[in-house]
This record gives sequence, structure tokens and C-alpha cells, in this order.
Amino acid sequence: MIRCMAIDDEPLALQQIVAYIGKVPFLELAAQCQSALEAKAFLEQDTVDAVFCDINMPDLNGMDFVKSLAVPPLIVFTTAYSEYAVEGFRVNAVDYLLKPFGLQDFQRAANRLKKRLEGSMADAHSVVGDSVADTIFLKTEYRIVKVNISDIRYVEAMSEYLKVYLDSDKKPIVTLLSLKKMEERLPDNFMRIHRSYIVNLNKIQEVNKNRIIMDADTYLPIGDLYKDTFQQYLDTKFLGK
Repeated sequence: MIRCMAIDDEPLALQQIVAYIGKVPFLELAAQCQSALEAKAFLEQDTVDAVFCDINMPDLNGMDFVKSLAVPPLIVFTTAYSEYAVEGFRVNAVDYLLKPFGLQDFQRAANRLKKRLEGSMADAHSVVGDSVADTIFLKTEYRIVKVNISDIRYVEAMSEYLKVYLDSDKKPIVTLLSLKKMEERLPDNFMRIHRSYIVNLNKIQEVNKNRIIMDADTYLPIGDLYKDTFQQYLDTKFLGK
């Protein structure tokens, strides 16, 4: 179970987050607070794994609250103000929920929390040279093949199937799997950029308008629903004016 805290100065918004936490089986509500000061007092006496935190709050806003913590838990920011998104990524937030958000959006953020926490636990227990956590197994035709996650360039959805493109093989692996399931399994350097594509951010060569260029022959579209999230990622990496 992931022990979490909900912080929001608006009672109805706080009530909604608490209700959503109750609907996710692997989340456990440890505390609900109507101010960052109240949350800080709680954390002086107890610990949590994750915090769902509003940003625009009186006395101490959510961003400054997170920055004030010596060892902050995993953070998901919730706010009605999109201009905070880039700053949220700078403090290594797991996700950023723009109000009003629904249960599906909340579930996505919860899954990212779970993936990040499981990754941290795997790192803590890993043995030097052990790469099991960096691999997945995919069923293709009559075989089950081992794939190094770092070898994946991008993933393309085609109806009920996926095409997994690798650096090490010109021919993609075709497997019966949903893009959502693959997205949940891949680490944070992979991003959904389109309803049909997940891309390894480390493999991108160029971004040109609404396209990602992987190489001279591969251009991937950026879907309208994913533009803002991808732009937020670019803003954290961009150098220059």
C-alpha cells in the first residue's frame, strides 16, 4: 500500500481527492489537510509515501511547501493554474493534475506513483550487474522474447497489437498487448505522445513543429491531447531563449 496525504485549502476539492484515493486499491489515506502548514506539522510526526498537493494556497503555497521538505515524498500537484506545470517538473513531481480532473486522470497519476515507488524499491535492492529490472518479456508469434528496455526506440499501437521498435533490430516485435499496459510498465523516460505512440525520450533526434524525428526515415506525430505534456518536458530540457 502507498500511504498518501491530500492537501487542498478548498473543502470540496479536498473531499474529491480523498474520494478518489478511496477508489484506488493500492492507495491508503494517511492524512487530509487544508493547508501546507497543517501538512508540515503532520510530517514532523509521521511519514507518507506520496502527497497530492494543491499549489495555490494561502500562507504557504504547495510549491514552497515541497521545497521546504528535507526529504520530500513523491509529489502529485493538483491546481487550476497551468503556468505552474514547468516549475512542478523542476521539483521532480511525479505528475501534474490540472483541475478539474476526473477519476481516470487521477488513476493515471496513481499508477505513475506506483511505478516510481516500485522503481525506487528495485533500485534499493538491486545487485551490481543485475539487469532484470531493465528488461521485459514479450510474446510474439510462438516465442517469448526478452527485450532490454533501453533498446526500445518507440512503440506503435495497431488495433489490438503493438509494434515495438528496437535499436538492435530493423524488424519490430509485434505483440498482442494494449498501449496502456505497455505505458504502465515503461519507466519515466518514455512518454505517450499520441493515442498510437509511446516514444523513448532519450532516442529523439529532433522536434519539428508537431512531429518528433527519430531518424532520417522516422517521423512520429504529436497528438493534440499530448502537446502540453510534451511541451512541459521540452521546457525542462530547453537551453536558450
